[in-house]
Amino acid sequence: MRNSTDNPKPPKRSEIRPGDFVWIIEKEHYGTKNYTQGFVKEVLSPGENHPRGIKVRLRSGIVGRVQWKISD
Repeated sequence: MRNSTDNPKPPKRSEIRPGDFVWIIEKEHYGTKNYTQGFVKEVLSPGENHPRGIKVRLRSGIVGRVQWKISD
């Protein structure tokens, strides 16, 4: 079940590019408000949409699902 603090309409894969500044949720933090911010290094999800958000790897090496895209 999704947490009510998760973005109900996370960005699509086509809206996320390396270098974008995003807020992600890591798998171990699902159901919490413990989001992480950073710059996208690579997009990992193959599909255009995912209910929890598109999976990415940040430049810091952290992997999570994009909840909000802040800038290009």
